[in-house]
This record gives sequence, structure tokens and C-alpha cells, in this order.
Amino acid sequence: MSAEYGGRTGLQGKLTQWLRAGRRPKETAGDGGREDLLLAAAGAGLPLAPAAHPAGYRCSCDRVGCPTPARHPVSFAWQTQSTTDRAQIERWARHQPQANFITATGMVHDVLDVPLDAGRSALERLLAGGVEVGPVAESDDGRMLFFTLTRGTPEDEDEWWPCELDCHPETMDEHPGLRWHCRGSYVLVPPARLPGEDRTVHWVRGPEHPLPDPLTLLETLTEACARYAGEDADHAGSAWPVRRH
Repeated sequence: MSAEYGGRTGLQGKLTQWLRAGRRPKETAGDGGREDLLLAAAGAGLPLAPAAHPAGYRCSCDRVGCPTPARHPVSFAWQTQSTTDRAQIERWARHQPQANFITATGMVHDVLDVPLDAGRSALERLLAGGVEVGPVAESDDGRMLFFTLTRGTPEDEDEWWPCELDCHPETMDEHPGLRWHCRGSYVLVPPARLPGEDRTVHWVRGPEHPLPDPLTLLETLTEACARYAGEDADHAGSAWPVRRH
């Protein structure tokens, strides 16, 4: 995290006010809030790249029947394109005012992606236990995203795995448990809009919170997913799988 962002800057104070007030990105999109939030994410070290956006209930891309509407990068070169450069992000944000943005995982940060109810339960438990929790986002499609430090690159590259499968939210119905986004994956970064009326991805805890080690959150998150999977099984007759990488 940069020294500039680590201090109690005016931007950080504004972000904290927004978050405490429960304001969503759509409420500030017209007054510079979108750009400020994107720059704050980049200032915290999250590399960003432009993504598609909703066009009604469809995707802004030209793919017929896009399986991940408004949830994918606009460029196939998103991994090399992703940046924290302030000037570049300002240009993108101003020239593409409707665009969502993704953040590429596995460079600086990973993301632990869990069902919303399980995530809320885990977050309450973690905070009550005094565990350092970093940035957390909610998606109105029923997911909660916990931003953490990346695992880093091990000495033995054979231990690494790519996460291309985690780039495709259409697999979520098959794997509704915990998903670990690391190298080769991405997630939407707030503020982002989803197809449908007033559906967004928004911060619950903003990027001013330092990124924690993922292993400090993993046990609580997997337990919450397993517990909610059991409750779902009682009602539906089948359990959610908890997907680990």
C-alpha cells in the first residue's frame, strides 16, 4: 500500500463516510464517486482493467448470449493490461463512463469468494474474534468477496495452479461453495453494475483496510460454507460442495 494512501487522506475520509453511511456506488456515480473508488482500489494495490457493463438485461459486448454479462474484461489481454497506474485508470474511467472494472488476482491479492449468507455469518464471527479482515465486497448476485494477500509464487512452480475456471461465473451453480481466485483469475471490483434493476457490486469494508493473509480467514469461511450447505441440504436434499484449490 502506498504511503500516500496509508495516511488519513481526504479521499480515505470520504470513503469511510460513504461506507459508514451505507451508500452504494450508483449513488455517487454522477459526482466523481466512481472514479474515486476505483483510484482508491488501485492505490491499495489492486490492479484494474476495464470490463463489460450492463446493456439493459444483457451485456455490452457483441457476443450473442454472453454467458457472463457485465462480468468479464473487454480485452483478452486483461492480465497484462491490468494496472494500478493512476493516470491510466483516470483515462479509462473518463473515456468509458459506463464500464465496470475487474481486478486481476494472484499478482498482489487473492479473493475468497463465498455465498452471501455464509460470508455475512463468517464476517460477523471474524470481527467478533478480533481477526484482521481486509476489504470485503458484496455482489447482488448472492456472493461475498474477501480480498486477501496473494499466496505468492512458491519455489516449485509445479505447486502453482491457474484459476481460469474461476473466471467463469456461469459455473457458480455447479460450485456454489468457496472459490479461491488466485493467479489467472479476476473478480469485479466495486463500484460495478450487474444486469437487472439496481444490482451492484459494492464495498462492505473498503480498500483502506490492509490485505490479510488468506489462511487467517480460510477456516472460518469454509466452516460457514459447510454449515450453510448443511442447512440448504436439509431443505433441498443436496449439499453445496465447498470448492477448494
